[in-house]
Amino acid sequence: MEQLIGTGVALVTPFREDLSVDANALQQIVEHNIQGGVDYLVVLGTTGESATLSKADKQLVMDVVVRTNAGRLPLVLGVGGNHTEALVDELNTLDLTEFDAILSVSPYYNKPTQEGIYQHFKAIAGASPKPVILYNVPSRTGSNMSPETTLRLANDFSNIIGIKEACGDMVQIDKIIAGKPKDFLVISGDDFTALPTVLAGGAGVISVLGQGLPSQFSKMMDLGIQGNVGEAYQIHYQLLPLMGLIFEEGNPAGIKSVLENLGLSKAGVKLPLVEASPLLKSKIQTFLKSMDAARV
Repeated sequence: MEQLIGTGVALVTPFREDLSVDANALQQIVEHNIQGGVDYLVVLGTTGESATLSKADKQLVMDVVVRTNAGRLPLVLGVGGNHTEALVDELNTLDLTEFDAILSVSPYYNKPTQEGIYQHFKAIAGASPKPVILYNVPSRTGSNMSPETTLRLANDFSNIIGIKEACGDMVQIDKIIAGKPKDFLVISGDDFTALPTVLAGGAGVISVLGQGLPSQFSKMMDLGIQGNVGEAYQIHYQLLPLMGLIFEEGNPAGIKSVLENLGLSKAGVKLPLVEASPLLKSKIQTFLKSMDAARV
């Protein structure tokens, strides 16, 4: 799956004032990222607020992204949950024709054991007609998928092709990279570990900030993959404050504020999330203006 090496972006779902899906804004965001040089698009992940979208809204998002993309970039679809049987049923009925892989989060809330996590993904691997990317995000799920479990899954199932690792711990990421099968993709799930992950031998990132600043983020990742460490870290440190700001009040409130500043979409989110505060919006706007000034 070489097409999933480099910079993937976890797309937001933009809303109108009434919180219906804004198809026009979504088209603009997709085009912004394609023109900005990202390598692939991730649809209906956590950043896309998939947990609070109706089935009809999810289908609309998929349709808009597929139509706008028009085959130009690989597409990954978020298909995850904590009800294994229901997820298997969904995979048996979902039309994944236009998608290259699925991204499936480790079960949340239930807090399964490592064996439970393994058996969950064994069922997903058996049901999925597309390659599977595991997603470990302990800060959201309440449990950490250990490197040993990740490597066990990577070795046991040929259609489990990678992991989006958002543990925020480079020691854990290094363990997976050191023990993985040759073609298994270790993908950073955190913007601040994106460059370190690539330099350690990982495959890239599924980024939140990258969809706002796709050209800068993609350039940083490309430089890292090419081994141009100094230049890559120059961009990393330029972007680092914004990486922090966009998560200051939760995701995707921060990145939606960035996209609003760029004129691509509104900043609204669905409850129980709330829109970024005026103070955070002001800090984001100030940072983006400083970046513009630095480029002049």
